[in-house]
Amino acid sequence: MSEIAEKENKLETINPATEEQLNTYTSMTDQEMNAAIENCHKAFLRWKEKTPKERAEVIKAIGKQLTERTDDLAKMMTEEMGKMLKHGKQEVELCAGICEYTAANGPDNLKDEERELPDGGKGIITYSPIGVIYGIQPWNFPTYQVVRYAIANLMAGNSVLLKHSSSVTGSALLIREIFEAAGLPKDLFTVLIISHDQSNAVIEHKLVRGVTLTGSPGAGSKIAKMAGKHLKKTVLELGANDAYVVLEDADVELAVKMCVKGRVFNNGETCVAAKRFIVTDKLYDTFKEGFVKTMAGLKYGDPKDDSNDLGPMARKDLRDELHEQVEQSVKNGAEILCGGKIPDREGYYYPATVLGNVKPGQAAYEEELFGPVASLIKAKDDEDAMRIANDSKFGLGGAIFSRDEDRALELASKHFDTGMVHINSYGLANPGMPFGGVKNSGYGREHGGFGMKEFVNVKAITLSN
Repeated sequence: MSEIAEKENKLETINPATEEQLNTYTSMTDQEMNAAIENCHKAFLRWKEKTPKERAEVIKAIGKQLTERTDDLAKMMTEEMGKMLKHGKQEVELCAGICEYTAANGPDNLKDEERELPDGGKGIITYSPIGVIYGIQPWNFPTYQVVRYAIANLMAGNSVLLKHSSSVTGSALLIREIFEAAGLPKDLFTVLIISHDQSNAVIEHKLVRGVTLTGSPGAGSKIAKMAGKHLKKTVLELGANDAYVVLEDADVELAVKMCVKGRVFNNGETCVAAKRFIVTDKLYDTFKEGFVKTMAGLKYGDPKDDSNDLGPMARKDLRDELHEQVEQSVKNGAEILCGGKIPDREGYYYPATVLGNVKPGQAAYEEELFGPVASLIKAKDDEDAMRIANDSKFGLGGAIFSRDEDRALELASKHFDTGMVHINSYGLANPGMPFGGVKNSGYGREHGGFGMKEFVNVKAITLSN
């Protein structure tokens, strides 16, 4: 049975751990969709009149409500996409932190700026909300992906539409319930249960002023083209093939520990996860031994059981696609160091897998492997390692392992062609730091105050002498 069955205007959600149906939802008609957009715009017209401080109070309340509903949200996410329950709780904690950060810093980030002009006049710059912002979001972080763009835009004074992945429809509706229970006005955050064709119509709608997408480069290209045709700004967070670089002077034990965590968190289904592990020749054998041993020892099973390390992949088609990438890589010269076989059991499980002898031309080198599969690559030296790290069409995140933090910092800032770099660690997102990438990983930034200004009118007002 497929993970989502769409018959007429019905869709089903499936538990990937048991392959059992969870719920059935009814898609919106075109009339219902258009009415929802219009109501979202009307809510915006009222919300934009609130001061940033007043908006911040509601954002703060949303954070508290998220904390209070942590168990409900974590359970829903685990059932809908197979996330380890403990990781779901961490995700909600991060989302509450985003709300807290935004509420504390939003009013200052959005306050008017004054400038003395060369002719003696005075300039005032305002950050004015622009209207309805449409978000198209994936299934892998059902709460975080929504909170990341929605909270920033609500703080800015905009209203928000959400088209979530059909497989996590229950999570989308629960998030709306939580937002409104915290005091967010009705219709200001609107969930659209619609088809891809209807989604295109949303982008074209005259009341929609901006579009943000987290998804594949192919989807991003299509959305950007469509939005550009209608002169609407986009923010895109797309695919990635993050390189974790282990330099010659690295602490190998630390590198192994962090690289394993960076690869398998969230069942490896993370855009900013560690994916390519580039190790200098000097440390390669030592790192390989420790890394493979640790990965091979990871246990997969019931995501509600904290003794397990991995839950199922979110959908059968995603697991099958990942396995095809592994097989293609092996056919072209890669070797399986551990894992690499689909288990004969209920649920869409895939074991932690390490591929060695990974080289250009293989899927494991060129493409994003969205699951618990690691690509191990040998570099001649530090310089060669950085070359390989940048030898990718993607540029979202990455990491450098070195005992010389000053040198690692210089490499990160001047030579690593990505939007985010971790030094001697791994990480997903930090509310106080910008999140986003370059190249085929997209453009635009979220978090750290940057997301609040992606969809605002930076308005110049000049007062003459």
